[in-house]
Amino acid sequence: MPPRIAEIFVLLASLLKWFLLASGVGAMVACSTALFLTALEASLGLVQPFPYAFLLLPIGLMLSGWITTSLSPEAEGQGTDRVIHAIHHQAGKINPTVIPAKLVATILTITAGGSAGNIGPCAQIGSGLCSLFANAVKFDEVDRKKLVICGISAGFASVFGTPIAGALFAAEVLFVGRFFYSVLFPSVIAAVVGFQVASALGVTYLTSPLHPLSQFSPSLFFFVGLSGMAFGFIALVFVEILQVGRRLASQTHLSGPLKGLLGGMVLLGVALAFSDQFLGLGFVTLHQALQGSTVIWYAFLLKILTTSLTLNFGGSGGIVLPLFFVGATSGSLFAEVLGLDLGMFAALGMVSVLAGAVNIPITSIVLAMELFGPSIAPYAAITCVMSFLLTGHRSVIPTQILEETKCSSIQVEKGQEVGQAMPSIQIRNKTLTKLVVSTFLRWRNPKQKTEP
Repeated sequence: MPPRIAEIFVLLASLLKWFLLASGVGAMVACSTALFLTALEASLGLVQPFPYAFLLLPIGLMLSGWITTSLSPEAEGQGTDRVIHAIHHQAGKINPTVIPAKLVATILTITAGGSAGNIGPCAQIGSGLCSLFANAVKFDEVDRKKLVICGISAGFASVFGTPIAGALFAAEVLFVGRFFYSVLFPSVIAAVVGFQVASALGVTYLTSPLHPLSQFSPSLFFFVGLSGMAFGFIALVFVEILQVGRRLASQTHLSGPLKGLLGGMVLLGVALAFSDQFLGLGFVTLHQALQGSTVIWYAFLLKILTTSLTLNFGGSGGIVLPLFFVGATSGSLFAEVLGLDLGMFAALGMVSVLAGAVNIPITSIVLAMELFGPSIAPYAAITCVMSFLLTGHRSVIPTQILEETKCSSIQVEKGQEVGQAMPSIQIRNKTLTKLVVSTFLRWRNPKQKTEP
């Protein structure tokens, strides 16, 4: 058989294989997502009638810390980071104990009031099930990794209701500067099937369609660009505060339960001093911001603080939903200060802070279109890419592998985890740099002569 014809048959066989496998994985992950969300909703329903349920924070985080320490340390903190580490360094092998540990620890964390999300746990639980299945059927390393990545895409899509963004997320989040094309097809199938099955099982999604956006104008274009810089800075602050919390937690030298007790006490103090709206999932405040309602100006700052405390001091959960909260509330503040459309800039902030903090601009642009409609796409493209670039070589997911630098004048060793990256500045166009410096000096002191 001629090689070109044989190639077609091999590709068809591969498509059929991954269509069936990814469909099964999508359905399996959707079932686990429905189970997790149902259990979480029931648990929250038990404490919501009590106005001071956040008093349970020290106990909830202490129990979460005990579960992750004694049963599965991989279930501590955010879920996506652990899955990516397993893909890069463990051939996609995930300890099966992660599945029950993550489920119970996350429910305890969020029910008690810990600031965490529900997307990461669903992705980690789904990936754990995929790894378990791959081991049972004795898949090789390549196929196991693909299945685990399908677990990420199906988990994202089934819990948030955005199948295309979920598929792209799984292919983009593994590396900084590289899109993993070889997993795109199974990732899409798993995400679409996961979304449809989860919807059939009764999972509901946050929908917030925007009213007609303002007509394009030079001033709007300027403010959109300005907001992209602001969102990039906020994403950078989120990453840095998360890392500070991680270092502080390691320096305490406390056991998991004691770290949880300490973190819960600090979070309790924050809630008593300000409000409990910065705890838990934060859906109410997020929805208000997207609807164009005003929110407390410092909401995004306190959410960053409470999320860092929760995920570094015994808690378990996801990082994506807190990023949505921070982005939407900071976007609302930006628009309120400048007299702009609050809902529009809350939506832009929601996807742009995610793009910068997780290094996923393509996913974030598509996410904006799936959630808010195609009319927001040009503006989201500007703010997401700007935020992505301005965050630099850092991430809330430190196990991402760095494959490309974001600027030719910044040198970073490729192939290492972004959490270990040490960038160095090497100006390539020195003539342009001298021109900029001399222009600045002439502006500061017009009488002083400077050489270009």
